[in-house]
Amino acid sequence: MVLQKSFLDKIRQVARDFFEQPAEEKRRHAKGVEEFEGYGADPVPAEGQSLDWSDRLFLDVYPEDRRKHKFWPENPKSFRKVLEEYTSRMQILTELVSKAMAKSLNLEADCFLNQFGERAALQARFNYYSRCQRPDLVLGLKAHADGSGYTIILQDDVEGLQIFKDERWITAPSISDALLVLMGDQMEIMTNGIFKSPVHRVLTSSEKERISVAVFYTPEPNKEIGPEEGLVNEERPKIYKKVKDYAGVHWEYYQQGKRALHVAKV
Repeated sequence: MVLQKSFLDKIRQVARDFFEQPAEEKRRHAKGVEEFEGYGADPVPAEGQSLDWSDRLFLDVYPEDRRKHKFWPENPKSFRKVLEEYTSRMQILTELVSKAMAKSLNLEADCFLNQFGERAALQARFNYYSRCQRPDLVLGLKAHADGSGYTIILQDDVEGLQIFKDERWITAPSISDALLVLMGDQMEIMTNGIFKSPVHRVLTSSEKERISVAVFYTPEPNKEIGPEEGLVNEERPKIYKKVKDYAGVHWEYYQQGKRALHVAKV
């Protein structure tokens, strides 16, 4: 499968066109205070947690019967068609990536796909980070790890994403014609800790705005996941137990600025 740069540019462009509209047009797709889906800031975090310096649009995109079209922008006119096509390509990509990861660990090719289930969810988060006069004081997106299986990130050419590794923050390269696959907590569980779910954040900039599109690939609801048996042995005992609906538990901890991975530890 080839994702041509021209198509990736289309996704970025409809995102930019949406965010650059007047506020009243964007608010036509506004989320409620406690809702996650729709346009607007994330639900209000727990006391003591800061709001992120970003504008965002969060949509359930697959399975199709989970789509709430009241949140899907009607302007720009091409938004829905482009997102539908992007979703179809992400479905193909998640199958390829899941099989490649399984093969890299000498496992059956479909083992992760089986854990995700036939109705594995895809959710798209469009992010717009406007210029900030004091980037030293505020983050575009606070430090966290994803509760997904994994996340596929499309960036523009402006750096901002950072990964925490070896006790320091490392800036991820921003390659506009490439997709970044970031492991989430549920893939760390499935691989018994071999693939790590990294803590990451997004910086703000006083000079340039930034656009990104993140697609979260998450097991279907009520699907139990756990370490693949082929990755558990005497040398590497099971460090995670089986869990269900981890994403919900993750969100509760995320609002408090905490990780949830410990709830799955043996």
